[in-house]
Order: sequence, then C-alpha cells, then structure tokens
Amino acid sequence: MKVIVLGAGIIGTASAWFLNKAGHDVTVIDRQPGPAQETSFANGCQISVSHATPWANKTAPLTLLRSLGKEDAPLLYRFRPEWLQWKWGLHFLRECTPARTAYNIRQIVAIAEYSRQTLQQVRAETAIDYHCLTRGILHFYTDQKEFDSSLTSAAIMRELGCPRDPLTVDEAIRLEPALQAIRDQIVGADFTASDESGDIYQFTRGLAQHAQDRGVTFRFNHTITRLLREGTGSSARVSGVEIIDAEGRHQTLYADAFVVAMGSFSVDVLKPLGIDLLIYPGKGYSATYPVINPSAAPTVSLIDDGYKLVVSRLGDQLRVAGTCEFNGYSRALNPARCDAITRRARELFPEACDFDAPVYWAGLRPLTPSNIPCIGKTRYTNLYLNTGHGSLGWTMGCGSGRAIADIVSGNVPEVDFNFASPPTQRRPSTTSLIIDNGNQRT
Repeated sequence: MKVIVLGAGIIGTASAWFLNKAGHDVTVIDRQPGPAQETSFANGCQISVSHATPWANKTAPLTLLRSLGKEDAPLLYRFRPEWLQWKWGLHFLRECTPARTAYNIRQIVAIAEYSRQTLQQVRAETAIDYHCLTRGILHFYTDQKEFDSSLTSAAIMRELGCPRDPLTVDEAIRLEPALQAIRDQIVGADFTASDESGDIYQFTRGLAQHAQDRGVTFRFNHTITRLLREGTGSSARVSGVEIIDAEGRHQTLYADAFVVAMGSFSVDVLKPLGIDLLIYPGKGYSATYPVINPSAAPTVSLIDDGYKLVVSRLGDQLRVAGTCEFNGYSRALNPARCDAITRRARELFPEACDFDAPVYWAGLRPLTPSNIPCIGKTRYTNLYLNTGHGSLGWTMGCGSGRAIADIVSGNVPEVDFNFASPPTQRRPSTTSLIIDNGNQRT
C-alpha cells in the first residue's frame, strides 16, 4: 500500500521505518525543515520503562494545588478559557484513583518495554550513533512521603518484569558518585539496570536517513492543512491530505492509508473528522550544559523526583529536562522556570558543568489524561493514530512505530496492549511481559 505518515518526530519516523520494512510505499510529511525538530528535539533523552508511573496518581491533585501561582513549580497549571483544557483536567482527576493508576502502569510498561527491546534491535541493525548509554536509570528521592508513595508503583513494575529495585542511600552514591554533593538530602532511591539513555534527536535523524536510503520519501517544509474524507458510516475513509508545500503551493496528496503522528497537533487535524482526542500539550523544558569536569558529571541517567527533572549525559554535554507547564500551545520560555532548572543542576553537580552557558529549550508533550498513548485504527477504514505519548515518546517510539506498522498491515502487534480496534488474529508473541487485559478507555 501507499501510506502517508503525518509527522516526522520519533513516532512518525519510527512508523515510517517499520511501514517500509513491512513492504509499504511510505511518504512522511512535516512542516519543519528536518526530522525531530519539535518535541523530539531536546528532551530528557531517557529510555525509561521505570518512569512509567502516570502523572495521574493519588498525589497529583495536591501537587497541582500547591503549585498554583508558583512560576518555578515543577508542575504549573494555568487555567485558560479552553474547553479542551478543562475537559482534559476533569478526565485527569478521574485517572488519579489507585485502581486506574495501577491499570495505567500496566499498559505503559507493556508498550515501553516492548519499545525498548525494539530499539535495541534497530540499533543493532542500523548502528546509529546517538550517545547511547546502557548504564540504567537511578531514581532518587529527597522527600520521604514521595519516596514512600513510589513504593507501590515500583512493586507493580517489578511484577511486570521491570527491575526497578530499591537501593539504600549508600548504594545510590556508590552507583553514581556525582550525587555526593546532595547525599544528605537523599532519603531513598531505586535503580533499573535495563533502562538506557541517548540523544533522541541524533537517533531520529539517523533513522530518517536510513529510511530514506530504503526508499521512504520525506517532504519537509510542508504544512498540513486538512484531511479529506469520503463515504459515510462503516465505509467512511480518508481520501487525501491537503498541504502547502515549501514553495507555498497548495497540493493534495493521495494514499491508501494515513497515520497521524503529529503529537499535540494531532488534535486540530482530526477534530474536523469528528475525532475528539483528549490530548493536551504539556510544555516541558530542558537545559543543556557543556561538561567541563567529566569526573564530576554523572554517567548514570538520573530522575530527580522532587523537582520532576531527568538528567542524561550526552558525550561532553549534560541534559537536564523536565517540569511541566499547562499553558496552551505556546513554546515561549519562562525565565523563572529556566532559572529553576539551572539552580537545581548547579546544586546537584556544582563542579561538573559550565552553568553560565546553558542552552534552554521547550517542547510540547502530547499528554493524555491517563498517559496511555493513542495507537491504532479509527472509525475511518484507512486512518490510524500514533500519538499522545506524553513525556515517554522516546521510550515508546520504536515500539509504537513497529506496532502501528503491524496494524496497518492487518496484523495484531506482538505486545499485549489495548490498541484501538486492532485486527483479531494475534501473531505469536515474542515478549515475556505479564500484562492483565483491561477495557480500552480512550
């Protein structure tokens, strides 16, 4: 089939790669001048199956209330006159019960672990250089209540095969000596040896080049204006996509199937078709610092739970990313939030980096209330979704791309995950995850 993928971030590029490998003729459309120019550009760079605890959990409502009016709070919710934001917020609160949190963890871990395994296969096949480190992820806590609250989620993950194992403070410092400066602040930690880190931008660019070498067509600097539909009821389908090309000309491109992988911007392109996705942009920040003292900089990827930050070593640079601002689609940098990241990074690793030369960035994470992405088929016979991955787009990217290629091809993916309207014939599974089946709630 001829397949058009909308979006060239990690999700769209991985989708194109696996669709091509499945034998399809693939075209990717993106408004940017190259792949991974938006949310996939400068995120936290973690492949973090262990970070699968949904943002919607029993501690979230109080955390959000405490952050109101604080410009540098890790989570900042700005109330706006937008129905989508209010509707999203109400559904988010519904997901905060312990039962829903446990269910959501199982779904997220399933697709995340499948994706990590898939990434390893792609890495072996392509030899893409992206500063990959397979030294695990160390999750540390500086608040006793938050550490105690994390134990339930960590136990569920261990039941599912994700080895998120508890550590003493001494063990955490031995594992990553760069944390010595805040040793007295740490109250607990856990470590997942199977997790990884690496530069998502470099990987996505490399994968796009490999896909192009295999015959995938990338149309950059092309703005998507709308999807065209035809037919009604069970025969409704998408016939084409209208675009404005790099020279400003309006065109319509036709295909047999369409995959929407536009992150937060999937909402607007799908709404005219009557598909109302509960995806809201959560603006995440990152700061990248030059490493001036390599021995003082971490080499194990870190999660600083209290400040909602992740830390990854990328060669001679250190990436510190995280926090979340619910404030519409603006990517404007808030100086107070940027300064808060640098203050914490300096406190964590005072001798490691040139903290006077940060490169700040913000991207819009496509968040669903449950943190479960929207992957699968819509009610249109040839329209598919691969979006809503929130802060775990890098973690879920390769697995989501492989899964949607299976679904477009008429097969059920090998991972036990509640996809939207998958085919009914399951292929033999190659994963060893233990996941309980639940009802799709998208």
